[in-house]
Amino acid sequence: MTAAEKSPYGGLIASGFNTLSLCFRLFMQRGALAACSIGSPGIDEVRWLAPVRPGDTLRTETEILELKPSSSRPDWGILKMKYVGVSQHGAAVISFAVNHLVHRRGQ
Repeated sequence: MTAAEKSPYGGLIASGFNTLSLCFRLFMQRGALAACSIGSPGIDEVRWLAPVRPGDTLRTETEILELKPSSSRPDWGILKMKYVGVSQHGAAVISFAVNHLVHRRGQ
């Protein structure tokens, strides 16, 4: 029996941070924020909801939670988005919120 089989998960699972990285990358590769992204001050509310196993296929679903102007930079905004990583079985495996810094149009 392998060490992974003896673990509480009963087998090999992906690192939670690798799962987060992959789900974020899947969204960023779409280019939705390419024209306006300035960076990010951080990630909030990270939750690992279910193990990701070898052979799993993930997709990322996003939702805009909030969009507000920066209080210190009128040409910038803060876009808060919720990310959910979903397995091929339809199960949410991770969720997290990212505060994106973005250029504001017309500023």
